[in-house]
Amino acid sequence: MAAEVERVDTGLPDCHDKTVLSPVMDPGDPGLRSAGTGSQFARCFSKLGLLRPTDSEGFRTEINLLFDQLISENYGNSCPGVRAEDVCTLLVQACRLVPFSQEHLITKLCQLIHHLLNRLQVIVDEQSLDSLLLYSLQALRSCSSWTHGEILQALATLVYSNGPKCQKHLPDLVGQGGVLLRYSDPSQPDVELRRGAVHCMANLCLGVPGQPYLDETYRNSCFQTFLQVLQSPKPASVDDLVFCTLLQNALKGIQFILNGGKMKLTQSDQLGALLAVLKKYMFFGLPGLILEMPMVLYPSHLPQYEGSPTAKQEAADTPGSSKQTGNKKKKSRGKSRKGVSEAKQDEEGEEQGLGAGFERLKLGGGGGGSGSGSGDCAAPQLLVQTPGPSSGFLYPPWKRIISSSDSEFSDPEGGMQSKLRLYQAKVRQCALHCFLSTVKCIEKKALYGYWSSFIPDAPGIGSPQSVSLLTIALKDPSPKARAGSLQVLSAILEGSKQFLSVAQDTTDHKRAFTPFSAMLASSIRELHRCLLLALVAETSSQTLTQIIKCLANMVSNVPYSRLRPGLLSPLWRQIKPYIRHRDVNVRVSSLTLLGALVSAQAPLSEVELLLRQPSSSSRNSSGAGTPQEPRESWRKPPMNPGTPPVDSPPAEPCWLLRLCISLVMLPREEPPYSDSDGGTAQSGSVYEPSPIRLEALQVLAHLVKGYFSIAQSYLLEMGEVACKCMKEMDPSVQLHGAKLLEELGSGIIQQHKTDSQVPLDKRVALNQVVTFWLVMLNGPLPGALQNTQHPTLQTSACDALSSILPEAFSSLPDNRQILCITMLLGLNHSENSLVKAASVRALGVYVLFPCLREDVMFVADTANAILTSLDDRSPNVRAKAAWSLGNLTDTLIFNMESMGLCFQEEFSDLLLLKMLKSATQASSDKDRVKSNAVRALGNLLHFLQPHHVSKPRFTTVVEDSIQALIRTVQGEATMKVRWNACYALGNTFRNPSLPLGTAPWTSQAYSALTSVVKSCKNFKVRIKSAMALSIPSSRGRYGDTEQFGEVWEALVQALERSDETEDFLEYKYCASLRAQLCQALLHLLGLASLADLPRIHATLAEKGEVIRSYMVQYLCTSTEGEDVGSCPEPQERVRVLERSIEHLHGLQEKQGEAQGTALTVVRYLETILKRCTDREPQ
Repeated sequence: MAAEVERVDTGLPDCHDKTVLSPVMDPGDPGLRSAGTGSQFARCFSKLGLLRPTDSEGFRTEINLLFDQLISENYGNSCPGVRAEDVCTLLVQACRLVPFSQEHLITKLCQLIHHLLNRLQVIVDEQSLDSLLLYSLQALRSCSSWTHGEILQALATLVYSNGPKCQKHLPDLVGQGGVLLRYSDPSQPDVELRRGAVHCMANLCLGVPGQPYLDETYRNSCFQTFLQVLQSPKPASVDDLVFCTLLQNALKGIQFILNGGKMKLTQSDQLGALLAVLKKYMFFGLPGLILEMPMVLYPSHLPQYEGSPTAKQEAADTPGSSKQTGNKKKKSRGKSRKGVSEAKQDEEGEEQGLGAGFERLKLGGGGGGSGSGSGDCAAPQLLVQTPGPSSGFLYPPWKRIISSSDSEFSDPEGGMQSKLRLYQAKVRQCALHCFLSTVKCIEKKALYGYWSSFIPDAPGIGSPQSVSLLTIALKDPSPKARAGSLQVLSAILEGSKQFLSVAQDTTDHKRAFTPFSAMLASSIRELHRCLLLALVAETSSQTLTQIIKCLANMVSNVPYSRLRPGLLSPLWRQIKPYIRHRDVNVRVSSLTLLGALVSAQAPLSEVELLLRQPSSSSRNSSGAGTPQEPRESWRKPPMNPGTPPVDSPPAEPCWLLRLCISLVMLPREEPPYSDSDGGTAQSGSVYEPSPIRLEALQVLAHLVKGYFSIAQSYLLEMGEVACKCMKEMDPSVQLHGAKLLEELGSGIIQQHKTDSQVPLDKRVALNQVVTFWLVMLNGPLPGALQNTQHPTLQTSACDALSSILPEAFSSLPDNRQILCITMLLGLNHSENSLVKAASVRALGVYVLFPCLREDVMFVADTANAILTSLDDRSPNVRAKAAWSLGNLTDTLIFNMESMGLCFQEEFSDLLLLKMLKSATQASSDKDRVKSNAVRALGNLLHFLQPHHVSKPRFTTVVEDSIQALIRTVQGEATMKVRWNACYALGNTFRNPSLPLGTAPWTSQAYSALTSVVKSCKNFKVRIKSAMALSIPSSRGRYGDTEQFGEVWEALVQALERSDETEDFLEYKYCASLRAQLCQALLHLLGLASLADLPRIHATLAEKGEVIRSYMVQYLCTSTEGEDVGSCPEPQERVRVLERSIEHLHGLQEKQGEAQGTALTVVRYLETILKRCTDREPQ
């Protein structure tokens, strides 16, 4: 057997030599008997195994009969025993039996290969594939051209999902001069062969996960071939259906290449050429449109290629003038159940549009006239057939012919025209799928250069609307094509927030040019208008779901705060009826859109007004295409009689809040509001399907987060919702209930912050907050915290527990407080990293509570728990623990300043030492751990007392801690980490117990800070380092004269370079940086000794004018800009200058010279003071 297989692999010579082969299969083999015993396949399998190739007529007749029997077999559930390896063995044996001279049998064999592999879904193994590919390639070389179509079909079936196994055959297939490249060449006269070759090539490009992909050479060769096919015009003699399948194969081939993830399309011409053909075939065969595109699209924010469309009246007036006018389709529609009068209106215009609403889209202008385009470059000719007078119907023609069946078209005549429309629709779908793959595989910044080529812009006066993805969504008869265009649009909009953030409505209408920000704003407005039209007109539930998802994606990325209000109100009104749609997916996506509306840049005044409107005021007729609202618009569960609202609720409650509560809490309604399929509803569940309830809970969470002032009136009622959800069995519902609880707690905390703008009488009353949390703690929250089977729920419950208002926590009964603390300390020992991270973070919140931070025992227990988590192997746990350690050390500093020695003496020295060691070790961890570790180090070094510093066991640890801070300041960590390290060094300098100025590490610390203040790219880090340099309170803490001089010169040099940056985003910090540097310079002048004055004098002599200009500006102007820091007001700054002059006067008297350096410096400062007093402070 092995030898015979080897003979096959060496080129199958037996067929040509006409020698008799010995049987390759033993009919008595148990493996053979298992291959579907008694079935047609098993019998044919057995007979083929016994055959030997001969040149007799009987042999040819028998093998032909066997092939016919195998092809005619129905390979469905009746042959479950057919094994893939048996199929491969049969096909290899068939190839042995059929010589290349028997061309009729060759075609039958190719049909058999295609039939068996397709019907049985068999992927050929590598050894069999080699034999079959060699046979197919040799057949293409040896047989007549009339057989090549069947051979290519078999070849395409063989290579499907087998690309990685075809590596050694690639040179013969797609290498230079390869058979597939020859047959796919535009010069190939037989389009059927060309189509077959492109089909083979596309299947070859289909990637297999985990397998190597095509080499770049072959990949580029295939890509260029597909692109060439798409760019070539249709020959006049080619059948339309064949041409459609050729285009589909080319588009699928490009899609397969892009999905493989290896094609990056980095060259603009390559990307532009692809986008040009995709745009061309997105509209292929669309009734009423003939779009001519250039070979390449170039990135531009101007509509470079869409000129004025020309309406050709002959196309509308002359029947049969074009195959794409769709006159037969119009005629057939007249025979539908809509009646004769509607049929006549259909005949008047194929693209009737959306009635009065759709006419505003002005695709092609009114009446079929031609408008002038905006742009001087050559533009394609766009044929748009326009309707006659308005028919009065709201829906476009496709809505009147699409049924709820799976078929895309309903053509009673059943002619070729209907089949052609179906094939053309498939081409459009393939183009859109390929476009979607293109969007996913290229960088968004490259894609946005082509924004105006695919996204509509508001047409100018007298100008038509350019064709775009929304044209397909509004005009395409195929629901799948409409859904495909919306998927592409949604993918483009996803992650576009930064690009769209520049959009802004302009108020100046007299400009000579339109800025890009205004053009983008206009495009956004047109997007809203067109998507709303599509929403109103759509009937297909699947496409409707895509429209609403696309709207949600758009709402999440559009900068509404920079645009004129009014965009969201129509969307708000139109989406409300769809919450009661029969299809579950539509209802879920509608809730997703409402969630996007209440979370987009919240709070928006427009959305707040919409939320406060009674539901009756926003109920309006949206046209015949909009699902009507029920008579009782929103179900309202009864209010809890024992739940007094914080503020008297409005006469009409917030409809969205009531709706979401009802969807979660109340039993589902009877039809007509039942689900169309019921597939998503739990068996026997009395509630709404789980996806709807989960989405409603998310909307509630978004509403609470963005518009708490509206939601607070129903605080206790939403608490009941959270309680009910956490008691349910569904883990997802439990989790969303805990998330809602967390948002409610966070909303209360935000409202009660000291800097909150909410008036005291408008805040949730403290007694109600206490009641709210008592209900939670006496309800399901403790159970959720202990639910070890659902660690994600435990995590969310910890987050919820950390959102208790500190003032409310202190008012809870002692047993409830102890319950919270005990549970969090216990969960800190959880083996699940998510739970452990959440619990240690919650402890970091609790340690800041006023009622707990003075409790030494609680602080010590929390410190030990945090230190345990800081050694955890999970980076996430360590990051949360470091954050909590930072909070705990903030508490230590607060207690040191408020309680004095009494707290410091009670706090364990051993625990303090452990905290220092752990924080020092964590400062060399990942950046997300390091940033809070250095913050904690600064606080701990500030907290140390003289009796700590004097102990030998502290000496080495303290020095290691300071060295860790110095390394972090000088290192290559993120700017946040370095900012925190500078802040920590400044905190260290505040501790008078540390030997700053005499310790060996003094010069290293100052050297690190001066290096950063002069040269760091990030101005916020420079500001923090300048602030740290101005903290030491006495001259001795700056070290010797050399050290003091270096600090002074570094600050002057930093001031001189304060406007030098490579990143323009840093310029907003320039003013703050100069202010901090000037403050530091004045601080040094107020501490300078006689020995320091020569270097100060030398610097002033060289750079006095620069320093003077910045100093006057600092003294006379209030600091504006970002990160102002601790700069005092101008009056206080002048007093600091006066004290510095007074200090230097004293030095001058000691110097005793009439022209000493002290006197020179004093005179210099007095000129600055005089300039300030001559100016009015600003």
